Amino acid sequence: MPNIKIFSGSSHPDLSQKIADRLGLELGKVVTKKFSNQETCVEIGESVRGEDVYIVQSGCGEINDNLMELLIMINACKIASASRVTAVIPCFPYARQDKKDKVGSRAPISAKLVANMLSVAGADHIITMDLHASQIQGFFDIPVDNLYAEPAVLKWIKENINEWKNCTIVSPDAGGAKRVTSIADRLNVDFALIHKERKKANEVDRMVLVGDVKDRVAILVDDMADTCGTICHAADKLVSAGATKVYAILTHGIFSGPAISRINNANFEAVVVTNTIPQEDKIKHCNKIQAQTLIL
Repeated sequence: MPNIKIFSGSSHPDLSQKIADRLGLELGKVVTKKFSNQETCVEIGESVRGEDVYIVQSGCGEINDNLMELLIMINACKIASASRVTAVIPCFPYARQDKKDKVGSRAPISAKLVANMLSVAGADHIITMDLHASQIQGFFDIPVDNLYAEPAVLKWIKENINEWKNCTIVSPDAGGAKRVTSIADRLNVDFALIHKERKKANEVDRMVLVGDVKDRVAILVDDMADTCGTICHAADKLVSAGATKVYAILTHGIFSGPAISRINNANFEAVVVTNTIPQEDKIKHCNKIQAQTLIL
């Protein structure tokens, strides 16, 4: 495969290496370091003139530092005469800040700001995975490929849940209804959704189950879980509604704050996540989390 160079940011080197191995390529040489005042410095260690460059950097860990590092890497390749620069961003940062949530709100639309920054830095193409809101693709004037974890989710369900033909696919909120109906149709099973009301961000007030899970396996499917308040409340709701087992399948397992202790105390058989975000440390503290290499 001529003219392709893959560079890894510091957010998820393991994923970058897997991608390079799958393509039979070596990762490009890049040195990232911080000055004593915490400014990020990036040095591309090989020629990219006329090359098709891919930079892999996920929106996780130290999100602001990693985003800035990505922008600098894109710009460094662009001004070194790369013919095209593609940013591979498995978990898109600031994706939840995609709209003003109240009339007259002074909240920013930060996902649009990130889109502008990537374009100005010199990105020619964006590849991402299960965007929190698919309209984020419209924030860009450059091509955006939003890949879906759905085929890998279907494969995992069929291979690991024996009773999958007697299951209900459940969305923990109304926003994920389209995602779960698509999976339920492909499996030819029923779906349900949970309507939630929030007092404020990261705090769920009340939940109402719409659909039937009695004497069935319930599989919660969502694009991301951060503090896990929603999916843990949802698991309790499903068990009280008569579900025999509860699984959770998530594309992006952020798991910040009290997430790990909540999962350990919740009624899950397993919480399955893809490898868009590194999970090694989380798995050490929670044996219910299973990280699957679903995106390769």
